[in-house]
Amino acid sequence: MQHTIALLPGDGIGPEIVQAAVDVLEAVAKKHRHTFAFQSYDIGGTAYDKTGHPLPEETVAGCKAADAVLLGAVGGPKWDTLPGHLRPEAALLGIRAALGLYANLRPAKIYPALKEACPLRTDIAAAGFDILIVRELTGGIYFGERGRGRGPGGEFAWDTEKYSWQEIGRIAEVAFRAAKSRKGKVTSIDKANVLESSRLWREVVHEMAALTPEIECVDMLVDNAAMQLVRNPSQFDVIVTSNMFGDILSDEASQITGSIGMLPSASLGDGTRGLYEPIHGSAPDIAGKGIANPLATILSAAMLLRHSLGLEAEAQTIENAVEAVLAQGVRTGDIAVPGETAVTCAEMTAAVCAAIA
Repeated sequence: MQHTIALLPGDGIGPEIVQAAVDVLEAVAKKHRHTFAFQSYDIGGTAYDKTGHPLPEETVAGCKAADAVLLGAVGGPKWDTLPGHLRPEAALLGIRAALGLYANLRPAKIYPALKEACPLRTDIAAAGFDILIVRELTGGIYFGERGRGRGPGGEFAWDTEKYSWQEIGRIAEVAFRAAKSRKGKVTSIDKANVLESSRLWREVVHEMAALTPEIECVDMLVDNAAMQLVRNPSQFDVIVTSNMFGDILSDEASQITGSIGMLPSASLGDGTRGLYEPIHGSAPDIAGKGIANPLATILSAAMLLRHSLGLEAEAQTIENAVEAVLAQGVRTGDIAVPGETAVTCAEMTAAVCAAIA
């Protein structure tokens, strides 16, 4: 089978980790007799430097023409003083909107080989956890009305949280569908004791839950959820929540796995084309040093195979290879414990490719 994959290397360590994922995808293609055609496009600060805009039309067109999109990372201090609409991060919101991607899937699991890297108590890490965070991606406060003004107290600013029944209903449907193939439990995170938007969120989720009575559905306030993630993460199966809450909680979840460098993500819409990226940033402090952890991007490539290309066996090939390499004791610096030798980004990639072969 032949598939076209758009590559958005971006900024910082983005080019290094995207190349690592390409090497792994090529190893999978060879093993399973597929052909992947890759085409790179500029995004983020790199795109701004070349074109004056973080999301050029050529990039949008290329992503729309591809079967799937693999993104590295965007941003860095170099572009921090730009106006909001020209900052690299604006390209993320733009490409998600352009591709109609409203559901972000962020798995967070503890690998047996990395339990020592988990910052939680030994007994909590030993219990293990496998969480899927389903984050609404195109609504809420990140896309609400905003502005600045001046009053008696001086300058003020506002950002508006707004959600419609449709936006909440479709993300809840994604969560309940995912739970059917997992442990059958959905935890809906909101702030319904304070926010009107969260009260609507809870009402809609309950309506959706009534359509799938075989799935257990519970509500949890976001402050309690933040506490429970470090107190007892094994209680969670699928978490569904708003854009901002999901952004925060998924980063917290990444840390209890041992490293933010381990977490992939998939952004999906109504079609099969998706955007796949690690949840970490561009890490400009280590860019070009060859020491970045490529596993989150490699695991994002596995999600790409599963969700956009329908290649389940091939996705499992990558995931099994990553688990095998970790079991062998191969570690980049972010997941190495004292006394372990850290490998480079290229060496970790080579180890995964060897495990696939």
